[in-house]
Amino acid sequence: MTKIKIASWNINSVRLRIEQVATFAKEHAPDIITLQEIKCLEDQFPHDECRALGYSHIEINGQKGMHGAATISKIPMSRINTDFCPRGEARHVSTRLELGGDKDFELHNFYIPAGGDEPDPKINPKFAHKLTYLDNVTNYFAGRSKENGRHVLTGDFNIAPHENDVWSHKQLLKVVSHTPVEVDKLAAMQAAHDFTDCARAFIDDSVKLHSWWSYRSRDINKSDRGRRLDHIWVSPALKDAALSTGVDGHEIHRPCRFWERPSDHAPVTQILDLG
Repeated sequence: MTKIKIASWNINSVRLRIEQVATFAKEHAPDIITLQEIKCLEDQFPHDECRALGYSHIEINGQKGMHGAATISKIPMSRINTDFCPRGEARHVSTRLELGGDKDFELHNFYIPAGGDEPDPKINPKFAHKLTYLDNVTNYFAGRSKENGRHVLTGDFNIAPHENDVWSHKQLLKVVSHTPVEVDKLAAMQAAHDFTDCARAFIDDSVKLHSWWSYRSRDINKSDRGRRLDHIWVSPALKDAALSTGVDGHEIHRPCRFWERPSDHAPVTQILDLG
């Protein structure tokens, strides 16, 4: 296998939307799907439905009724023990994809805390928690930066870093997900291993990009008040594998946001050409 497609999707309850996962899988044929906010324990996860779609390799970090992340894959993988969340919440799954020899890579599936409403860690414990979580991830990859490792980071990062990753840069500067302190923390996380943000590697900074739209927006085509919260990053060792696929190698699947009872997030995909 030379080309693989990775999808990332905050599904906002996998049991409620497993049929949408099935439809997406059949239409777009990703080899790996990283899911966030699955909102279930491991024994409640729809294993059989995923295996029926060809995803026989499943790794889950579940939690009752909230949070949770799962990676389902057609490619064999093994679990990597990582611990980023200071509260012990189910917010990440780390795996090694086993393609053989030097084609193996690590896949880190994140559901970074949203951070509450008030962007002040002194008065908002949820925001303080988010910043600490980001620091933990940054420190982990900074400690591994000399390895020249093959890493892919996916997930709902709950931060829209660029001014055109939100519908209004000026109006959202004091809104959690786009505040300068969060953007700086995410930049430090990216710099820790010189990760490439695949979306912005292909799509010019002048272009508005969104992957999340509030349920309060009745017509997202009319107002398009979205934010790009969902990301796929690659380490330097996989940069060429991502960039060689060209602009068509990365996609935000906006039409999924119009499905009946959709997640408020659209899936994001990236193709890697492993040569």
